[in-house]
Amino acid sequence: MQKSFGSSNPSTDPGQTLQSNSDLTDKQAELAKREGILEERERQNEGKSQLLAQKLDASDKVRQDLLAKLEKVSSISLEEAKKLLLENLEKDLASEVSKKIREAEDQIKLATDEKSKELLADAMMHGLTDYVAEFTTSTVTLPDEETKGRIIGKEGRNIRTFEQSTGVDVLMDETPGVLILSSFDPVRREIARVSLERLLKDGRIQPQRIEEIVEATKQDIEKIMLQEGERLCHQVGVYNLPAELVTLIGRFKYRYSYGQNLIQHTLEETKIGIALAAELGANVNIVKLACLLHDIGKVAYEDADEGTHVDKGVQVLKKYNLPQEVINCVAEHHEDQPFSSVESVVAYLADAISGSRPGARREDIQGYLKRIEDIEKIATSFEGVDKAFAVAAGREVRVIVFPERVSDAELPKLTYDIAKKIGAEVVVPGQIKVTAIREVRATEYALSS
Repeated sequence: MQKSFGSSNPSTDPGQTLQSNSDLTDKQAELAKREGILEERERQNEGKSQLLAQKLDASDKVRQDLLAKLEKVSSISLEEAKKLLLENLEKDLASEVSKKIREAEDQIKLATDEKSKELLADAMMHGLTDYVAEFTTSTVTLPDEETKGRIIGKEGRNIRTFEQSTGVDVLMDETPGVLILSSFDPVRREIARVSLERLLKDGRIQPQRIEEIVEATKQDIEKIMLQEGERLCHQVGVYNLPAELVTLIGRFKYRYSYGQNLIQHTLEETKIGIALAAELGANVNIVKLACLLHDIGKVAYEDADEGTHVDKGVQVLKKYNLPQEVINCVAEHHEDQPFSSVESVVAYLADAISGSRPGARREDIQGYLKRIEDIEKIATSFEGVDKAFAVAAGREVRVIVFPERVSDAELPKLTYDIAKKIGAEVVVPGQIKVTAIREVRATEYALSS
């Protein structure tokens, strides 16, 4: 089969080719137009940037000119102005902070005052105790008026022996069936009262029997003081103290400070101190012991040297090896020394609350008791003096001497010296009568054969 050479292959149409070339030309023209627009915008932006830069430069120049003018007018540099501005800001802030602090402090003070009142009121509620005012006399009821004559005895021998043995003044007023015992020392007065009641029961009122009863009563009073000391210690929850120290505490029963009984004062103070210590987080045991023993120096007769009751109390506590924290509290409870601990402050507050409450104390009685004590101390300071008793409200001193040390010839001179020293050292209204007594006794026992 022969191929037909007369037929041709398909090819592009010339018309179509021309159309394509025309489209390409249009696109190129469009691109060129857009490129021109972009170039124009770029020129415009560049101009604006240059204008903005010029304006910024001008603005910065104006700012610098203004700063320079301000510095010139204010006579301070920029750094100084910054510093001044910061200082003013700090002052404003400090003032605001101080104001806030003052407001907070006022609120704290107000809350603290209220809390303190609550604590003290609650502590005082814990310290409530029965209280009876005590004076310097004791009253003994007699069965009849004839008993007064028996107490006085023939030529006053019985009453004279009783007063010398007990150291009290016996007063017989017009009140029927009543006899009054007067003495500044509550222990002596209690011994005399108990002795007299025992004599009345016994019925044998004579000098020898009086001395026997008084001596036995003194021993019994020592037992009573030990019991009272144990009772007070148990009431406040203190145990295992030395027996001698407990007996000293028991003397509080017969001791008064400004008319306030020491057992009642100590019990009241210790309860207050325990309550305060518990609320404040202090050591309750230290405060308890300190309050119980703070006035031990007032009843330490032979257990301590001379000095204030605070000094004597410290000596006693050291003697019995009490903890140093307790000793510090006792030494500081009248602010004789700076407070060394919270416990010392609590003990001081408890003592002040108990002692300063209305009706607790009587200043005049304390002054009287101090004067009587001074008179007796002066009398007993002389060589050869055994005992000295101030009676009749301190207007008379009865001095009993050792007969083997002081002779009859030396007795008037001793009496004169005692009276002279009392007159020089003790300020008292009126005169003080000094009576010295020297008595020699011989005792023998008869044995049946």
